[in-house]
Amino acid sequence: MQNKELILEKEETKSVSLKYLYFVFKRTIDVLISFIGIIFLIPIAIVVKIVLIFNGDFHSIFFKQKRLGKNGKEIYVYKFRTMVLNAEEVLARWLEENEEIREEYYRNRKLENDPRITKIGKILRLTSLDEFPQFINIFKGDMSLIGPRPIVPDEIENYNSEQAKKFLSMRPGLSGYWAANGRSTTTYKERVKMELYYIDHCSLYLDIKIVFLTIVSVIKRTGAK
Repeated sequence: MQNKELILEKEETKSVSLKYLYFVFKRTIDVLISFIGIIFLIPIAIVVKIVLIFNGDFHSIFFKQKRLGKNGKEIYVYKFRTMVLNAEEVLARWLEENEEIREEYYRNRKLENDPRITKIGKILRLTSLDEFPQFINIFKGDMSLIGPRPIVPDEIENYNSEQAKKFLSMRPGLSGYWAANGRSTTTYKERVKMELYYIDHCSLYLDIKIVFLTIVSVIKRTGAK
């Protein structure tokens, strides 16, 4: 009996050690890739700024939004701005005037035909270039390359207490299991299941698989809105 308990204890210790090494390796890759990403971000930002100026938009090309990070820490996630400046006012008006749109938004937290998105914003979203500034978040340590996608504070209500604790136990990711498997084509309930599945099964193999799925998704524009 003691030998069996000793074997189980050794296996558990080994599992913890491997998990620790996995997260150390994961963070090392995050730093290296995000540094390279920031270098590429500079010329992309210049092009986006020029296009906006030619379209009469002289405001900031960046947009930051409060999200929940690891352990519930509030972080600001960076993106290229893809919406009009008064986006919240436009959304509030649409939700108030259209019951069908209101139901769609509260069901999926997204709109199929979002009136707030600009012309260049649609291009940035279809190519997923709008997410590029998040390499800054990754380099800072607020995010990871792969992980559950960051949510706004009130979205945590979609998770029960146990699920919320699990979800917030990991750094959010630039891409993840849900993001690489349908994104906007899935319901929010399906998203919750996929995000929690990744947290329960995260590994180097799964991360590599998600990277390739993400590349395919971006090329095919699967779920990009």
